[in-house]
This record gives sequence, C-alpha cells and structure tokens, in this order.
Amino acid sequence: MKHLFIASALAMVSLPTLADESKTFAFGEPAAATKASRTVEVVLKDIAFEPRSLKVKAGETVRFVLINEGKLPHEFNLGDKAMHAEHQKEMVAMQGKLFTAGMNHEGMDHGQMDHSQMMGAGHGHAGGNTVLVQPGQRAELTWTFRKSAPIEFACNVPGHYQAGMVGPLTIE
Repeated sequence: MKHLFIASALAMVSLPTLADESKTFAFGEPAAATKASRTVEVVLKDIAFEPRSLKVKAGETVRFVLINEGKLPHEFNLGDKAMHAEHQKEMVAMQGKLFTAGMNHEGMDHGQMDHSQMMGAGHGHAGGNTVLVQPGQRAELTWTFRKSAPIEFACNVPGHYQAGMVGPLTIE
C-alpha cells in the first residue's frame, strides 16, 4: 500500500508543467509535438529501456512515445550524468516528504505542497526534460536537440538508475 501511495503522489507532482516553467538546457529544450520531425517509441520495462540506446541529429525535434510495460512507475529523463545524480537526490527527498505527508491522519492536500521546492529549481520535472509514466500507461515527451553533448536517458525513481535503467543518447 505504501508503494501505491508513493506512486500516486509521484504521478501528481509529475503532471505536465506549464510551458513557461520549462528550462533551456545546453543540449536542447522541450518542444511542441507538432514540431517533431520523427517519433521514437521507447518501452519502459522493470528495470530496462527498449531500445537500450538512442541516436538523434543536432537540430532535430523528436517526439518520444513512452510505454510503461512494467509493474512499477518509471521516468524518462534527459540529461547528463550530473543532472541525473542531482535529480536522484531530489526524488529521494521528495519520496521522504511524500511518505511523511502520507502519514498525516488528516490526509494529504496536494494544493498545500510546494512542488517546486521538492523538485529543485531548474532541474527535475519543472525543466520539461522528464516524464513519469505509471504502469500500463503511455506518455510523451517532445524535445529539440540543439548540439552534441554527452547525455543519457534514464529513470531516476530511487534505485532504478543504479539497477541499470539508463542508456546513452548520442546527438550527431
């Protein structure tokens, strides 16, 4: 039951953010799906991605269709190793706050929670480079890749990256 609560709470804070909250990263920025020049399907499994690696071209806008075939919630997060490490810390901190809030006998009021503090400014879900996908669900993330950079796509749900749920994304 605890895992169901945490997954539900994570889903609430992972709802699509407003466009003005998106951040531009050195390797690119979020884009509208209508701007995509191609669509790439990525299957999220317990604890793996298919395909295991991705290639895009600098200047290309790609619409990622994410399908969670696993039994756990999973993220699709674009970033470099340092960004993933920082986001993992935020996810662990958020999980603790959500669990503590869930222990409150009066229930959890999402309207009173400051999600921006839990996620960190400029990183995580508010940056537009992450989507959380619940088991059996589909989601999308569209991204314009600006220049070559050593980035990865990863799941930063606590423990998933360390278990191998990460792959290289080559920008040519």
